[in-house]
Amino acid sequence: MITPPYLQKGDTVAIVSTARKNIDDNLKPTIDLLEGWGLKVKIGNTIGLDYYQLAGTDDQRAADFQEQMDNPNIKAIWCVRGGYGTVKIIDKLDFTKFKQSPKWIIGFSDVTVLHSHLNRMGIESLHATMPVAIPRATDEAKNSLCAALFGDTLQYTLDCDALNHNGKANGELVGGNLSILYSLLGTESAVDCSDKILFLEDLDEYLYHVDRMMMNLKRNGCLQSLKGIIVGAMTEMKDNDIPWGRNALEIIEDTVKGLNIPIIYNFPAGHIRDNRALIFGRQVSIEVNAEQSKVIFE
Repeated sequence: MITPPYLQKGDTVAIVSTARKNIDDNLKPTIDLLEGWGLKVKIGNTIGLDYYQLAGTDDQRAADFQEQMDNPNIKAIWCVRGGYGTVKIIDKLDFTKFKQSPKWIIGFSDVTVLHSHLNRMGIESLHATMPVAIPRATDEAKNSLCAALFGDTLQYTLDCDALNHNGKANGELVGGNLSILYSLLGTESAVDCSDKILFLEDLDEYLYHVDRMMMNLKRNGCLQSLKGIIVGAMTEMKDNDIPWGRNALEIIEDTVKGLNIPIIYNFPAGHIRDNRALIFGRQVSIEVNAEQSKVIFE
C-alpha cells in the first residue's frame, strides 16, 4: 500500500463536498482547528452549492474533487459531510495524477465509496470525523485525526465489551459504512476482504436491512476470509412495527459467531461524537482479551 505524504505545517487542506450539500456558514470551527494545527485551508467550489439534496450537480462535484486531486499545492482533501452522492461521481474521476502524487482523502459514511475505491488502487486513506461534525466532536476524535495526518503514533486501548471475541490478528484494515460497502459489491470499487481486518459502522438503517447486508457479506465469502473484525457505532437503528428481535450488534454477532477470529465491538468510530481516526490500507494488529482490546497501527 502507498502512504500519502504526511502533512507539515504550512500545507493546505481542501474542503469539498462529494455528496450532500453544505450551504450553511458552519466551517469556522473547522478552519480554526486546521489553522491551529499550522495548516492552510482552501474551500472548494462545491461548498455552498445547492442542487436539491446535493452539493451541485454530479459534474460540479466531480470537477471540484478533480481540481483538488490534481492541484499539487493541496496536500489533503477533507470531505465536508456524507449523505449520498459520492458513488455518482466516482466513475467521472481521473486518478492518473493522483496515483503519481497521492494525498490524504479524509471522511467517513458516504465517503466509504472513495475509501474502498482507493484501497483497490493500493492507496491509504483516512476514515475520520468531518468538518460539519467538528463543533461536537470529542477531543479524542480531533486529536486522533491530527496524529494520523502528521504521522504520529496511532493506537487505541479499549475496555472489554461483552460481545468481543478474544484473540490476536494482524492484517490490513479496510471497510467503512456497511450500507455503502454492501452497495459496492460486484463493482470495481468493492471491498476486498481476503486476509483483511474489516471495520463496520452504520446509521439510521432498519434492523432487518442490517441482517440482509451481513448475510450478503457472508454469502459472498467476505466474512470467512477475514483475519479480524472491528465493529464501530451502529447509530439510531430503526425497527418495524413487528420487532426484528435483535439489535444491530446482536445481528452482526449472530452472523459472525462461527468465525474463529478476534472481534472488537463498540469501537469508538462512526456516527458518534467520539469518531476516532482509522487509517484504511494500513497494517494493524488487534489484540482482544477479557480485560481490554488494543488496535495498533504499524
